[in-house]
Amino acid sequence: MDRQELAGFLRSRRERISPADVGLPAGRRRRTPGLRREEVAQLAFMSTEYYTRLEQGRAPRPSREVLAGLARALRLSDAERDHLHHLAGEPPAPPTGPSREVRQSILDLLARLPQAAATVISAGFEVIAWNDLAAALMEDFSALPRRDRNLVRKVFLGNRRLYGVSDADTFARNSARRLRATVARYPDDPELAGLIRDLLAGSAEFRELWESHDVSDEPTMVKTFRHPVVGPITVNCDVLDIADRDQRLVIYTAVPGSPSEEGLRLLSVIGTQSMEAVG
Repeated sequence: MDRQELAGFLRSRRERISPADVGLPAGRRRRTPGLRREEVAQLAFMSTEYYTRLEQGRAPRPSREVLAGLARALRLSDAERDHLHHLAGEPPAPPTGPSREVRQSILDLLARLPQAAATVISAGFEVIAWNDLAAALMEDFSALPRRDRNLVRKVFLGNRRLYGVSDADTFARNSARRLRATVARYPDDPELAGLIRDLLAGSAEFRELWESHDVSDEPTMVKTFRHPVVGPITVNCDVLDIADRDQRLVIYTAVPGSPSEEGLRLLSVIGTQSMEAVG
């Protein structure tokens, strides 16, 4: 652990962040550039005393949990997060499973797509981020436990026609193929192993697809959702790889001027509230 380098790095990262960047009021008597020490400590869920000692080079080696809190509070990039770990004498551990941490810039992008439904999907097919329109089009993912946000689990062990989509069979084939490739990348992840066990035990269709050992999928360019209130909504489906996190950003957009665009516009107003109340 290089205490002095760590102290200088933390101080420099703290001073570059404005209160507005993290949703804090600037106040009139702010004499320090960037955030105050107590604000970083609060954002990182640690005591102000301990954080102060880190910046003064007097603290013991921080745990991985503390480092994760600091990286989040200081909005570090991936390179900066790795550097923080090395300075603290805790080299970043290689991932054993699909990342569920979504970059802040991606979360900001989701919020800036009011006319498109967008989700972020982990390599294990868990919905890990979404915008309001995606929740209105599909379902309120925030109301679901993590287990029920997994799309592969839903399509093979739950509702076969997931969200009324027209290409359920294609999605089933593609998800099984991508999942086999994911397991090869993360052979020691217990969550993935448990998911595969459940799918093999509960779905004959998945067992057949799994035993084929196929790993190449078929891109889906257009998808139709059958919403219980708005009706069918046909959207273009664009998938962007977030390579450094092994995640995918899925964006659904309707053709301008089409009935589906009007349907999405209505959903953006209705949201996830009670449809009866809206009526």
